[in-house]
Amino acid sequence: MKLRGKRVVVTGADGFIGSHLVEALVAHGARVKAFCYYNSFNSWGWLDTAPSEIMAEVEVFMGDVRDPNGVRTALEGADVVMHLAALIGIPFSYHSPDSYVDTNVKGTLNVLQAARDHELERAIVTSTSEVYGTAQYVPIDEKHPRQGQSPYSASKIGADAIADSFYRSFNLPVTTVRPFNTYGPRQSARAVIPTIITQLMSGAEELHLGSLHPTRDLTYVTDSAAGFIALAECDEAVGRDVNLGVGEEITVGDLAELLMDVVGRRVPIVSEDERLRPDKSEVERLLSDNSLVRSLTGWAPHVSLREGLERTAAWFADERNRQGYKLGYTI
Repeated sequence: MKLRGKRVVVTGADGFIGSHLVEALVAHGARVKAFCYYNSFNSWGWLDTAPSEIMAEVEVFMGDVRDPNGVRTALEGADVVMHLAALIGIPFSYHSPDSYVDTNVKGTLNVLQAARDHELERAIVTSTSEVYGTAQYVPIDEKHPRQGQSPYSASKIGADAIADSFYRSFNLPVTTVRPFNTYGPRQSARAVIPTIITQLMSGAEELHLGSLHPTRDLTYVTDSAAGFIALAECDEAVGRDVNLGVGEEITVGDLAELLMDVVGRRVPIVSEDERLRPDKSEVERLLSDNSLVRSLTGWAPHVSLREGLERTAAWFADERNRQGYKLGYTI
């Protein structure tokens, strides 16, 4: 299946990855409906900053994935849904897990049920490498056991299982995309890279972080968006969950050192207890096996870590892009 000319609904279109995916889909020739979270400010999130020539091609639908009626209305007349809407902050999930079940599990159920009712040609569900927990072996392939080490990751495991059940029970053409640590412009301040960059650019005399030894597999956001499109167009990916990662790992401490080189400012690193995850909740190591997505689609990352960090730092260097950012404390 090709997405060019197809009517594609993107949930979570107002967010970090979602806004980049909307831009990529428009450039790819799809007819995009951006499902944004309804709010009293009438804000479209990061789509407020998208180029006018992009937004001229986009229909915006304001709603909430927790409401099945609005989701069904949004998907009427669509060919494809790419479901990215989710609550993602791990620390928030420790004290408000109900909201994660409502949004991530029930929200995914609402999208899948509407996709089934409207007989969509393809449903793409967004997972996360957090469903694996700390690596039991590396590189992590799609057969790796799932381990919910936070309420957030548990809710995503549940959403993945719901997606698989709709494929097996109702033959809904579902593909579950599992990104590893996407980063880039517009990323939430909850994430480690914006945390480091905003502290360095704010003039902080020390760099305050949590644990420095965990490793992450970092993919630049335009590569992630390209992976979503490639998997949506791949008939052989239907009924499968597929990793989307670079296949390289770096410790948080080494990442901080590299970002200090990129930003051009070096300060001492301080590991703070209040920024640490609970011991059993910390995911110590993530390293993807991306051989499946490569074999299915030919997808490969094009942006190196150094280049991606330079692009991200350049975006944050514009003070307007840093407005409203608070320093995060998790990865």
